[in-house]
Amino acid sequence: MDSSIQPKNFPTTLWTVVLHASRDEPALGQAALAELCQAYWYPLYSFVRRRGYSPHDAQDLTQAFFAQLLEKRGLERVDPELGRFRTFLLASLKNFLANDWDKMEARKRGGGETIISLDEESAESRFHHEPSHELTPERHFERQWAMTLLDQVFDALRDEYHREGKSDLFDELKAVITGDAGTYADMAAKLRRSEGAIKVAVHRLRRRYREVMRFRIAETVGEGEVEDELRHLLAVLGG
Repeated sequence: MDSSIQPKNFPTTLWTVVLHASRDEPALGQAALAELCQAYWYPLYSFVRRRGYSPHDAQDLTQAFFAQLLEKRGLERVDPELGRFRTFLLASLKNFLANDWDKMEARKRGGGETIISLDEESAESRFHHEPSHELTPERHFERQWAMTLLDQVFDALRDEYHREGKSDLFDELKAVITGDAGTYADMAAKLRRSEGAIKVAVHRLRRRYREVMRFRIAETVGEGEVEDELRHLLAVLGG
């Protein structure tokens, strides 16, 4: 979904489309599901790696899982009871890993097609730079989900500031969000602006950050669940 959308009232979003399109508009639902899967493939890949699979097998398993999920009648397996895309996706992956290894091997022998664009090299680099704490694969998946969400938010904000010709401003102010910022005086001196102007710019960035964060979350949960999901993901990052 276009990051330039103004997230004011959370219009019908991707997961909502998936949940309601299985009968009336299956092609639209499959497209929305594919977009969500492309955005959140890394937490799945990382989960499979944490389950002990090699990088090559993890890539094959992740691709085979997406192939099964996104096949023609894949929407029929979407369970509205699971509510959140994150919950649905992990439950589906666990079921796949428990029951579909043989199918995956058959798909490999038959030369299965690439369903989602996975960058194995960058995925492995990211995986090896993750903290070595003893998280369960499930807890690790949730942490990577939250980190992927944050990456999407920052990418969207960076694109917005770039379109407005303010890339330098964003590059300096984003440290306020990540907690690595210097003083307002330091930022003002570096950007050749007044401290007052920096304070206003920081306030606008924080407000926009919250808006985009909630909008991205709304893409993956049911109506009325945004705040609960936000609290959960922040707790995961804090843990």
